Amino acid sequence: MTLKSKLLLALLATSSAAFAQTAPAAPESAVAYNVGVVSEYRYRGIGQTKGNPALQGGIDYTNTNGFYAGTWASTIQWIKDAANLSGASAGAKGPVELDLYGGYKFEAAGLGFDVGYLRYQYVGNTYDKVGVNANTDEAYGAVTAGPATLKYSYAFSDLFGNVNSKGSTYWDLSATFDLGDGYSFVPHAGRQMIKNTPATSYTDVALTLNKDLGDGLAVSVSAITTNGKTADFTALSTAKYNAAKNITVVGLKYSF
Repeated sequence: MTLKSKLLLALLATSSAAFAQTAPAAPESAVAYNVGVVSEYRYRGIGQTKGNPALQGGIDYTNTNGFYAGTWASTIQWIKDAANLSGASAGAKGPVELDLYGGYKFEAAGLGFDVGYLRYQYVGNTYDKVGVNANTDEAYGAVTAGPATLKYSYAFSDLFGNVNSKGSTYWDLSATFDLGDGYSFVPHAGRQMIKNTPATSYTDVALTLNKDLGDGLAVSVSAITTNGKTADFTALSTAKYNAAKNITVVGLKYSF
Protein backbone atom coordinates (compact mmCIF):
# COMPACT_ATOMS: atom_id res chain seq x y z
CA MET A 1 0.00 0.00 0.00
CA THR A 2 -0.94 3.98 -2.16
CA LEU A 3 -1.32 6.95 0.11
CA LYS A 4 -2.55 9.91 -2.17
CA SER A 5 -4.28 13.29 -1.68
CA LYS A 6 -5.45 16.13 -3.92
CA LEU A 7 -4.89 19.85 -3.44
CA LEU A 8 -6.63 22.20 -5.86
CA LEU A 9 -5.07 25.66 -6.13
CA ALA A 10 -6.20 28.72 -8.14
CA LEU A 11 -3.22 30.94 -8.93
CA LEU A 12 -4.12 34.35 -10.40
CA ALA A 13 -1.49 36.55 -12.04
CA THR A 14 -1.75 40.05 -13.51
CA SER A 15 0.41 43.08 -14.22
CA SER A 16 -2.18 45.30 -12.55
CA ALA A 17 -1.21 46.14 -8.97
CA ALA A 18 -4.78 47.13 -8.18
CA PHE A 19 -6.17 43.76 -9.34
CA ALA A 20 -3.45 41.90 -7.47
CA GLN A 21 -4.58 43.55 -4.24
CA THR A 22 -8.17 42.38 -4.67
CA ALA A 23 -7.49 38.88 -6.07
CA PRO A 24 -8.47 36.06 -3.67
CA ALA A 25 -5.50 34.36 -2.01
CA ALA A 26 -4.83 30.69 -2.77
CA PRO A 27 -5.39 28.38 0.19
CA GLU A 28 -2.21 27.55 2.06
CA SER A 29 -3.36 24.13 3.22
CA ALA A 30 -6.09 21.58 2.77
CA VAL A 31 -7.50 18.58 4.62
CA ALA A 32 -9.09 15.68 2.75
CA TYR A 33 -10.91 12.61 4.01
CA ASN A 34 -11.63 9.21 2.49
CA VAL A 35 -13.54 6.06 3.40
CA GLY A 36 -13.84 2.85 1.45
CA VAL A 37 -14.25 -0.89 1.25
CA VAL A 38 -12.27 -3.52 -0.67
CA SER A 39 -13.07 -7.17 -1.39
CA GLU A 40 -9.67 -8.03 0.13
CA TYR A 41 -7.00 -5.74 1.53
CA ARG A 42 -3.78 -6.42 -0.34
CA TYR A 43 -0.53 -4.65 0.56
CA ARG A 44 2.55 -5.13 -1.58
CA GLY A 45 0.65 -7.98 -3.18
CA ILE A 46 0.03 -9.86 0.08
CA GLY A 47 -3.43 -10.47 1.56
CA GLN A 48 -4.06 -8.79 4.91
CA THR A 49 -7.62 -10.02 5.54
CA LYS A 50 -7.51 -13.76 4.77
CA GLY A 51 -9.56 -13.33 1.60
CA ASN A 52 -12.26 -11.26 3.32
CA PRO A 53 -13.40 -7.63 2.76
CA ALA A 54 -11.88 -4.72 4.66
CA LEU A 55 -13.13 -1.33 5.80
CA GLN A 56 -10.68 1.52 5.30
CA GLY A 57 -10.39 5.27 5.77
CA GLY A 58 -7.94 8.10 6.10
CA ILE A 59 -7.25 11.80 6.64
CA ASP A 60 -4.65 13.79 4.68
CA TYR A 61 -3.23 17.25 5.32
CA THR A 62 -1.28 19.06 2.61
CA ASN A 63 0.38 22.47 2.54
CA THR A 64 1.44 24.55 -0.45
CA ASN A 65 4.99 24.62 0.95
CA GLY A 66 5.24 20.90 0.12
CA PHE A 67 4.84 19.39 3.57
CA TYR A 68 2.12 16.82 4.23
CA ALA A 69 0.95 14.45 6.94
CA GLY A 70 -1.79 11.92 7.32
CA THR A 71 -3.23 8.83 8.86
CA TRP A 72 -4.95 5.82 7.32
CA ALA A 73 -6.53 2.73 8.86
CA SER A 74 -7.82 -0.65 7.73
CA THR A 75 -9.29 -3.74 9.32
CA ILE A 76 -6.92 -6.72 9.08
CA GLN A 77 -6.96 -10.42 9.95
CA TRP A 78 -3.44 -11.70 9.27
CA ILE A 79 -2.22 -11.25 12.84
CA LYS A 80 -5.16 -13.11 14.38
CA ASP A 81 -4.77 -15.81 11.73
CA ALA A 82 -1.09 -16.27 12.53
CA ALA A 83 0.21 -19.61 13.80
CA ASN A 84 3.51 -20.59 15.37
CA LEU A 85 6.01 -22.80 13.60
CA SER A 86 4.48 -25.97 15.02
CA GLY A 87 1.15 -25.07 13.44
CA ALA A 88 -0.71 -24.54 16.72
CA SER A 89 -2.59 -21.31 17.29
CA ALA A 90 -0.45 -18.72 19.03
CA GLY A 91 -3.36 -16.51 20.04
CA ALA A 92 -1.87 -13.44 18.38
CA LYS A 93 -4.13 -10.38 18.29
CA GLY A 94 -4.23 -7.14 16.30
CA PRO A 95 -7.41 -6.30 14.33
CA VAL A 96 -6.48 -2.86 12.97
CA GLU A 97 -3.62 -1.37 10.97
CA LEU A 98 -3.10 2.35 11.64
CA ASP A 99 -0.61 4.15 9.40
CA LEU A 100 0.92 7.47 10.47
CA TYR A 101 3.01 9.33 7.91
CA GLY A 102 4.52 12.65 6.99
CA GLY A 103 6.85 14.00 4.37
CA TYR A 104 7.86 16.69 1.92
CA LYS A 105 7.22 16.99 -1.82
CA PHE A 106 9.07 19.27 -4.19
CA GLU A 107 10.08 19.68 -7.81
CA ALA A 108 13.54 20.08 -9.32
CA ALA A 109 14.95 19.70 -12.83
CA GLY A 110 11.54 18.81 -14.19
CA LEU A 111 11.10 15.91 -11.75
CA GLY A 112 8.87 15.45 -8.72
CA PHE A 113 10.42 14.28 -5.47
CA ASP A 114 8.85 12.90 -2.29
CA VAL A 115 10.62 11.98 0.96
CA GLY A 116 8.95 10.87 4.15
CA TYR A 117 8.50 8.53 7.09
CA LEU A 118 5.78 5.95 7.68
CA ARG A 119 4.80 4.16 10.89
CA TYR A 120 2.68 1.02 10.60
CA GLN A 121 0.97 0.71 13.97
CA TYR A 122 -0.85 -2.59 14.47
CA VAL A 123 -3.01 -1.49 17.35
CA GLY A 124 -2.67 -3.71 20.43
CA ASN A 125 -0.90 -6.42 18.46
CA THR A 126 0.65 -9.43 20.19
CA TYR A 127 2.47 -10.79 17.16
CA ASP A 128 5.54 -11.30 19.35
CA LYS A 129 3.90 -14.64 20.21
CA VAL A 130 4.72 -15.64 16.63
CA GLY A 131 7.78 -13.60 15.68
CA VAL A 132 8.41 -10.05 16.88
CA ASN A 133 6.05 -7.13 17.39
CA ALA A 134 4.45 -6.30 14.03
CA ASN A 135 4.78 -2.49 14.35
CA THR A 136 7.08 -1.25 11.58
CA ASP A 137 8.93 1.99 10.77
CA GLU A 138 9.99 2.88 7.24
CA ALA A 139 11.58 5.85 5.53
CA TYR A 140 10.90 6.35 1.84
CA GLY A 141 11.94 8.40 -1.15
CA ALA A 142 10.31 8.67 -4.56
CA VAL A 143 10.93 10.38 -7.87
CA THR A 144 8.28 11.04 -10.54
CA ALA A 145 8.90 11.65 -14.22
CA GLY A 146 5.80 12.15 -16.33
CA PRO A 147 3.30 9.39 -15.45
CA ALA A 148 5.89 7.10 -13.81
CA THR A 149 7.03 6.99 -10.18
CA LEU A 150 9.89 5.00 -8.66
CA LYS A 151 9.78 4.63 -4.87
CA TYR A 152 12.23 3.09 -2.40
CA SER A 153 11.34 2.15 1.19
CA TYR A 154 13.77 1.14 3.95
CA ALA A 155 12.74 -0.46 7.25
CA PHE A 156 14.39 0.90 10.40
CA SER A 157 12.67 -1.77 12.48
CA ASP A 158 11.84 -5.43 12.03
CA LEU A 159 9.48 -5.67 9.08
CA PHE A 160 5.87 -6.71 9.76
CA GLY A 161 6.81 -9.22 12.47
CA ASN A 162 9.70 -10.91 10.62
CA VAL A 163 12.49 -11.74 13.08
CA ASN A 164 15.83 -9.97 12.57
CA SER A 165 14.60 -8.15 9.47
CA LYS A 166 15.78 -4.57 10.08
CA GLY A 167 17.11 -3.15 6.84
CA SER A 168 14.48 -4.78 4.62
CA THR A 169 13.68 -2.81 1.46
CA TYR A 170 10.88 -2.41 -1.05
CA TRP A 171 11.17 -1.07 -4.60
CA ASP A 172 7.94 0.19 -6.17
CA LEU A 173 7.62 1.16 -9.85
CA SER A 174 4.21 2.41 -10.96
CA ALA A 175 2.59 4.73 -13.47
CA THR A 176 -0.78 6.45 -13.84
CA PHE A 177 -2.33 6.88 -17.28
CA ASP A 178 -5.42 9.04 -17.82
CA LEU A 179 -7.68 7.18 -20.26
CA GLY A 180 -10.32 9.89 -20.39
CA ASP A 181 -13.98 9.86 -19.34
CA GLY A 182 -12.97 9.37 -15.70
CA TYR A 183 -10.93 6.23 -16.30
CA SER A 184 -7.29 5.76 -15.31
CA PHE A 185 -4.97 2.78 -15.62
CA VAL A 186 -2.22 2.06 -13.06
CA PRO A 187 0.36 -0.69 -13.70
CA HIS A 188 2.66 -1.55 -10.78
CA ALA A 189 5.62 -3.80 -10.07
CA GLY A 190 7.31 -4.17 -6.69
CA ARG A 191 10.13 -6.12 -5.07
CA GLN A 192 10.10 -6.87 -1.34
CA MET A 193 13.48 -7.90 0.03
CA ILE A 194 13.44 -9.44 3.52
CA LYS A 195 16.72 -8.87 5.34
CA ASN A 196 18.49 -12.03 6.56
CA THR A 197 15.82 -14.34 5.05
CA PRO A 198 16.17 -13.72 1.31
CA ALA A 199 14.35 -16.95 0.48
CA THR A 200 11.11 -15.32 1.63
CA SER A 201 11.59 -12.24 -0.59
CA TYR A 202 9.14 -11.89 -3.47
CA THR A 203 7.95 -9.79 -6.42
CA ASP A 204 4.41 -8.49 -6.88
CA VAL A 205 2.67 -7.10 -9.97
CA ALA A 206 -0.70 -5.36 -10.20
CA LEU A 207 -2.83 -3.87 -12.96
CA THR A 208 -5.52 -1.48 -11.71
CA LEU A 209 -8.36 0.21 -13.56
CA ASN A 210 -10.00 3.14 -11.76
CA LYS A 211 -13.24 4.91 -12.60
CA ASP A 212 -14.17 8.32 -11.18
CA LEU A 213 -17.95 8.28 -10.71
CA GLY A 214 -18.13 11.92 -9.64
CA ASP A 215 -19.18 13.52 -6.36
CA GLY A 216 -16.15 11.96 -4.64
CA LEU A 217 -16.99 8.35 -5.52
CA ALA A 218 -14.53 6.06 -7.33
CA VAL A 219 -14.38 2.35 -8.05
CA SER A 220 -11.36 0.19 -8.85
CA VAL A 221 -10.58 -3.29 -10.11
CA SER A 222 -7.08 -4.73 -9.57
CA ALA A 223 -5.55 -7.93 -10.92
CA ILE A 224 -2.73 -8.88 -8.52
CA THR A 225 -0.09 -11.58 -8.80
CA THR A 226 3.03 -12.46 -6.79
CA ASN A 227 5.75 -15.11 -6.86
CA GLY A 228 5.58 -15.54 -3.07
CA LYS A 229 6.02 -19.18 -2.09
CA THR A 230 2.84 -20.89 -0.95
CA ALA A 231 4.67 -22.68 1.88
CA ASP A 232 5.96 -19.40 3.33
CA PHE A 233 2.47 -17.96 3.72
CA THR A 234 0.32 -20.98 4.56
CA ALA A 235 2.75 -21.73 7.41
CA LEU A 236 1.59 -18.46 9.04
CA SER A 237 -2.14 -19.17 8.72
CA THR A 238 -4.24 -21.38 10.96
CA ALA A 239 -6.59 -21.73 7.98
CA LYS A 240 -3.64 -22.47 5.64
CA TYR A 241 -4.62 -19.43 3.58
CA ASN A 242 -2.15 -18.47 0.86
CA ALA A 243 -1.96 -14.68 1.17
CA ALA A 244 0.35 -14.50 -1.86
CA LYS A 245 -1.99 -16.19 -4.35
CA ASN A 246 -3.21 -14.44 -7.50
CA ILE A 247 -6.42 -12.50 -7.01
CA THR A 248 -8.75 -9.82 -8.39
CA VAL A 249 -9.69 -7.09 -5.90
CA VAL A 250 -12.66 -4.71 -6.26
CA GLY A 251 -12.83 -1.46 -4.29
CA LEU A 252 -15.19 1.46 -3.67
CA LYS A 253 -13.92 4.76 -2.24
CA TYR A 254 -15.51 8.06 -1.24
CA SER A 255 -13.30 11.14 -0.88
CA PHE A 256 -14.46 14.43 0.64
